[in-house]
Formats: sequence, C-alpha cells, structure tokens
Amino acid sequence: MMRERGLSIAYPQRTFATADHIVPTDTHARPFADDQAEAMMAALEKNVSDFGIEFYGLGSDRQGIVHVIGPQLGLTQPGMTLACGDSHTSTHGAFGTLAFGIGTTQVRDVLSTQTLSMDRLNVRRINVNGSLPLGVHAKDVILTIIRTLGVGGGKGYAYEYGGAVLDRMNMEERMTVCNMSIEGGALVGYVNPDQTTFDYLMGRQFAPKGEAFDRGVAYWRAMASDPDAAYDDVVDLDGSAIEPTVTWGINPGQAVGVLENLPRPEELQDPKIVERAYEHMGWTPGAPILGTSIDVAFIGSCTNSRFSDLVAAARVAKGRQVSAGVRALVVPGSVEVKKQAEAAGLDRVFTEAGFQWREAGCSMCLAMNPDKLNGREVCASSSNRNFIGRQGSPGGRTLLMSPAMVAAAALNGKVVDVREYN
Repeated sequence: MMRERGLSIAYPQRTFATADHIVPTDTHARPFADDQAEAMMAALEKNVSDFGIEFYGLGSDRQGIVHVIGPQLGLTQPGMTLACGDSHTSTHGAFGTLAFGIGTTQVRDVLSTQTLSMDRLNVRRINVNGSLPLGVHAKDVILTIIRTLGVGGGKGYAYEYGGAVLDRMNMEERMTVCNMSIEGGALVGYVNPDQTTFDYLMGRQFAPKGEAFDRGVAYWRAMASDPDAAYDDVVDLDGSAIEPTVTWGINPGQAVGVLENLPRPEELQDPKIVERAYEHMGWTPGAPILGTSIDVAFIGSCTNSRFSDLVAAARVAKGRQVSAGVRALVVPGSVEVKKQAEAAGLDRVFTEAGFQWREAGCSMCLAMNPDKLNGREVCASSSNRNFIGRQGSPGGRTLLMSPAMVAAAALNGKVVDVREYN
C-alpha cells in the first residue's frame, strides 16, 4: 500500500520488525516447506531492506515473538505510545505503555505518519486485592477478569490493572495479564510503572544509560496515575478467591475454576452462544472440567512463553513423564529465552519428560505455521484464544490455562488441579 501511494517510513529508527507467526518451530531452515510462508518471509525481508527497517530475522539472536522481544530489548518503555499489527500488542502495557494492536491499513498510516487516529477511551481501574493462593498464576488472574467482565465488557475502555496482587507481580506476570486485555474487549491494558518496572529495564539494550536512565525514571514515575485519579469505572476482585482456571468453550470468557462444574446455558446471559460452544466442544453442561481428556499440550505464545513461564511448567514436569498418546510442545518465545532456559537446564527437564523442545516462534497459538491440531483433538494450551479453528483444525478444541496447568495436564492426559503438585 505504501509503494502504491509513494509513501516512505516517517521514522525508520523507531520501527522494528521480527519473524514470528509464520516461522516453523521444528526447524528454522530455509526455504520453508510451506510455499506461502516462504513467500511471506521473502517479502518481509525485501520490505525491511527497501525501507530501512531494523529486522530481527531467522539467525538473529534477537528473533522471537514481537511481544517477547520488545520488552526484553528495552524497546518498550513507560509513557510510550506503541503500535503493532497484532491483536496482543496490549502486552506492552505492563510497562505503563499505551500499546495498540492495529489493522493493516492502520499499519500503513503509522509507518507513514507515526500517528494514530482514534477516539478518547474511558478508563476502568481493576484492582486485584489480597494474595493469590499457591498454584494460582497470572494467567488465572486474567482469565478470571475476562470471565467476570465478559469478552465485550471492555469495549470503549482502557483497563488499568492494580491492587496488591499486581503490585507483587514481576514484569513477566504483568505482561501475561496485559496481553489478554483485548480478549476482554479493552483496546489497551496497562499497569502503572514502579520500581519493578525500572529494575527490569535497567541495562537493556535500548533503555537509557547512566544519567539518562535516572532522568528516564523520573519521567516514568510521572506517568503513573495520581492517588486521587478519577476513573470511569472501578472493579475490585479478591485475589484469594481465584483458583486455577480453565476455559471450556469457544471464547476466553467461557471459563471455570478447575474444581467447578461446567455451567448450564440458562445460567448465563447469552444461552445461544453457550449452546454453540457446547455443540462444538461436545461437553455436557453440569459436568466437571476436572478429568477432561486432552490429546495435545502446548506451552508457548506471546502470553506465556517467557523464562518464568517455562520455569513454572518445568517444576511440574521434572522427574515425570508425559502421558502416553499426548503430543506435548514447549516453544520459547524468543532466541534469548531459549538460551536462558537451556543454560538453566530446562530443555533437559522437558525432553526427559517427553516434551518436544522447539525453536522460537508463535507455534500452535494460531494456524499460520506447521504446528496445528488435527481433527477433533483437544489441546491444553497456554495461549490466548480458543476460537473455533484457531489452532488449525475446524474441529479442534482448545482449553486455555496457565503453563503449570498445561504441564500437569500433559503428564496426566487430562485436566488436573496443579495444586496437587505443590
């Protein structure tokens, strides 16, 4: 589109590219077996060269999922407005960044003008108070928020996450929460920057250095909402009441605690959508989610493929074996995460347990690469969407959960309560 209009990149030095969605994770060898994916990769390589954009392609030690490498390189900083042609750009809000997922036409406009045209958002403050029980993770927090407020509850809002639970989270946990803001209908989701944010950024490649970092921290602190800030809405949740959470249907809001039974259509607001979910999934209303059989286990995606995610899953998998007949994949979110995990011996923990240890990429989160479900397979997945066909098969069924819960399901061939392993 830019070539057709004779447009140039307004700020190439503020524009970065990587390869993630279409990348095979069993091998990064070229050419790709998928001709369309190879053509897309070749087009990307030509475009970044023609327009002078820094590119972290295959073979680069900075390659990985865009929402993993941006923070780890220090490109994502508080107070920035950031845009990317991917729905889960809200991940970067963990740094106090306004991060927007945009469509292809908007990508053209941002590249050529470095601006976005949009309406002012309302702000909803979501406080998660108290403490999380043992075995409950950031993924359970965001799934509970979406289940509570609905997949359309955030329409027209920015979500500001806070409260004691968010205050205690590390940056990778905050990224998991912000990542799925769009699944709740919010255009962006963010956490106010604090010392945890600054400590994470210090020393990273694109973060300020020396006195410039100190000036940056002073500016970043000013980005946080004032104590007396007024919000358009405030929601309070009790963190101690959250339990390991599993989706049962065809959107992320259709979720239950692991010890709950599946809801009956008449108990929910839109019985027709619920009936469609049961029709696709094949479950029985009122049945327990605990014990649901799985065929595939996937640990990865921009939601849960960072080092701490892999550590949590490895703690469950260590010294145990994947259940017979389960295909289990662990896909690091970046080359750096892969190296860090291998240095810690996590790759050996997983492979000795029967998991496949893959190259960095988006993998089975979506059907744009060879990692896909087959037929009516059921997948325990640490990804972010359980839409029909999302993982490559029109009949495939996706159960979203935390990486630790995925690991436990892989070992047992069914949904279990990960707290049994603590």
